[in-house]
Amino acid sequence: MAEPQDFVDVVGVLDIYFEGLYYADSKQLAKAFHPDARYVNTVEGDYMNYSLREYFNMVDARVSPANNGESRANRIISIEFGGRRMAFAKVSIEMLSRDYLDFLTLTVADNRWRIISKVFSYTPKSQEA
Repeated sequence: MAEPQDFVDVVGVLDIYFEGLYYADSKQLAKAFHPDARYVNTVEGDYMNYSLREYFNMVDARVSPANNGESRANRIISIEFGGRRMAFAKVSIEMLSRDYLDFLTLTVADNRWRIISKVFSYTPKSQEA
């Protein structure tokens, strides 16, 4: 069974994840991800299934939401545990003119929680006049 500290630790990893995305900082994101992690986009017509290196190359090439002057908009919707070594986080992020829904699977590696898979979808933000 997961301990209260596991919840605190997973929230800490998610904070690092959100920070890395907001600043488009792959070095920050590397602190949150397991080296063997996968990045999977499920949007029809935009499917991707990348290694962590491929994902970080994309992050490094983009203009960050921070540099675009976007406000930071992320939310943890839920966290579930499957024992002491497996967790699932459902999070939402608004950035780069899209609303993202991420399903993040975490595992314990080297005595700390890390994201082992990111499976997500997005919808374009509505352009309000």
